[in-house]
Amino acid sequence: MKHIPASIIRQVFVLLLILLMGSLIFHEILPYLGGVLGAITLYVIFQNWMGKLVKKGLSKSLAAVLLMLLSFVSILVPLVGLGLLMGSKIKYVTANSEEVIKALKQQLQNIEGYLGYDFTITNLDTSKISTWLTSALQNFAGSTFTMVLTITLLYFLLYFMLINRKTMVSSLYEYIPLRDNNLETLGRETRSKVLANAIGIPFVALAQGAVSLIGFLLFGVTDPFFWGAVVTIGSMVPFVGSALGTLPVFVLALSSGDTFQAWGILIYGIVVIGSTDNLFRLYILKRLDNVHPLITLIGVLVGVPLFGFIGLIFGPLLISLFLIVLKIYKDEYGKSGDIL
Repeated sequence: MKHIPASIIRQVFVLLLILLMGSLIFHEILPYLGGVLGAITLYVIFQNWMGKLVKKGLSKSLAAVLLMLLSFVSILVPLVGLGLLMGSKIKYVTANSEEVIKALKQQLQNIEGYLGYDFTITNLDTSKISTWLTSALQNFAGSTFTMVLTITLLYFLLYFMLINRKTMVSSLYEYIPLRDNNLETLGRETRSKVLANAIGIPFVALAQGAVSLIGFLLFGVTDPFFWGAVVTIGSMVPFVGSALGTLPVFVLALSSGDTFQAWGILIYGIVVIGSTDNLFRLYILKRLDNVHPLITLIGVLVGVPLFGFIGLIFGPLLISLFLIVLKIYKDEYGKSGDIL
């Protein structure tokens, strides 16, 4: 009878201990995982700037603080502001959703009468739909306390990542059990995906939101800034896009009898906002890595329940990083027959 070598038993024991402790740490940090991903994202964006500032004579601490302030004002404040805007408008959304659903129901009933075909639209329960939408929006907005802790963790990590760049890189080479060439691939792929998810997608969404806001102002839509924010959020979700904001406005205007406003917004959304989406995506994709729409969609479905509003960005990033790790695993072990 063969005995298992003691070295293998010790190795398995250590691996199990690592998995157990890692699982406990991950379970406790999961509510604040957005802070970790945020720190990684901002580090990738600002690491080159950090090096340039240090070369110009600034101390590491001062350069890190300046970049953190810049990120807070230019990135975090707009994103958090957009999230708080949506959270503060939950009652407004609920009231408008009932109006939109009732108006849509009325328009479809008119189509039923015209075509002589029953779409079972009369069975729609508008109150249940509004209740579900309110609950979904409350979860989407997330709690203020969790958001504050996440942001605190984000900047705490970011500060030490910026001032200890070389130490962190050397630690990755020392502790991550991958070949150096695969670690370099991991870093390169991570950088490209971070830039695409954290800059490309939000940039296109903000551009569409700004263009839609101009249209809502021109056609005299009630609360145009809110609907512009809805278009911005919808633009981050593949197969949904700006229609999340323009179609409800179209239905509300049509039901209120303002035909000019209704069709004007619809045509503006299809022609102008749609063209903006295509132009900006083409411009961005030439400079940043392309993110497949399915990755973005799955990322949104995973990220929003995990991180709340900010999951629109961190969800796709998490999926992209997961796929990078799978690719590295295949390159590391798949071709050498080392897979267990």
